Amino acid sequence: MSTAPVPAPGNRTVYMLDDNADFCATAKWWLMGLGYDVIDYQDATAAIEALAALPPEARARACLLLDVRMPVLSGLQVHDALIERGVTGPAATPALPIVYMTGHGDVPLAVQAMEKGAVTFLEKPFQESALESALTRAFQHRPATAPAPLPAADAPPVCAEYQRRLASLSPREAEIMRGVVEGKISKIIARELDISTKTVELHRTRIMSKMQAESVVHLTRMALHQRVL
Repeated sequence: MSTAPVPAPGNRTVYMLDDNADFCATAKWWLMGLGYDVIDYQDATAAIEALAALPPEARARACLLLDVRMPVLSGLQVHDALIERGVTGPAATPALPIVYMTGHGDVPLAVQAMEKGAVTFLEKPFQESALESALTRAFQHRPATAPAPLPAADAPPVCAEYQRRLASLSPREAEIMRGVVEGKISKIIARELDISTKTVELHRTRIMSKMQAESVVHLTRMALHQRVL
């Protein structure tokens, strides 16, 4: 059984699973420059075994950068395996935070990742500032000792700014935005709404502008994190 190196006391460690060795080398260089200990894997099975062997005190100072698309096991399958092994998920104490890395066109998979409990997701290629922001969010996701779940009444408030942007959408634009966030292409949305694909594309352009979204992944992340739909 593989055993993951245990980080030095007090250090924050980023475990990274991506089958692209060149990408891992570049990301590792960035992360080390930000002051993190970095342990990377290109093999999903080895990563699962290593993370499952981590003691709780090491998990409390770590997070996982996980690629969505890999040749043997997908990121979602790895996530499921880690939940089953008690590494992350609601039964894990503490739970290892997971940040997904997605390529273009992986929005539906990113939505599934968030439903499994991922902290956030990054669209490749990403900027160093986006990576740093995602990791900050991951390490703030839960303290070393996981607290009891908050009752529904104490859930974080919805961001007023995002609600303002959503309110600026017409009913049709809100309808189309919902389809976009669900990962549907314009042709499918047009068929469901009985309108032309060109009309959907025009609405999508206005939606991106009104919501101040840089990409479809950004729009999806906004909807998921800020609960704007």
